[in-house]
Amino acid sequence: MPTGFTLPATNRDIVPDKSMARSTQPKVLLASFGDGYEQRLANGINSLAESYSVSFKTRTKEEIDDIVGYFDSLKGVTAFPFTIPDTNGTGDETTIKVVCDNYSISYDYDSFYSCSATFRRVYEA
Repeated sequence: MPTGFTLPATNRDIVPDKSMARSTQPKVLLASFGDGYEQRLANGINSLAESYSVSFKTRTKEEIDDIVGYFDSLKGVTAFPFTIPDTNGTGDETTIKVVCDNYSISYDYDSFYSCSATFRRVYEA
C-alpha cells in the first residue's frame, strides 16, 4: 500500500497530497523546583504524541464525499490503518493506527472540492 489509507466501502486507496506533515510532541512529567532545578521523565511507554496534517486538494466531488463520509462514519472514535513513509531511510512504508477527529471541506470550483484533516496516532490492539 502506498502512503494513505483504503476506503473499506469501495476498496479504493486514498493517497494524500505530497505536502503531508508530521508533528511530534514528547509527553513529559516535569517537576520544577524553586532554585531552577528540574527533573524530567517520559510519560508512559508511548511518550511521543504524533499527529499528521493531510490534504486532498482539488479532487472530484465524489472522491471528497467518499473521504468525508468515511471520516463521518468513524466519528473521531474508531481508529483506522494509515500508511506513512518510513523515517529510517529505507524507502519502505510503515502502517500505524490513527483517528481523524478534525477535518474540513473547501468547495473549490464547479465539482472540485478539497479536504484537510488531522490524523492523531493512537496505540491500541
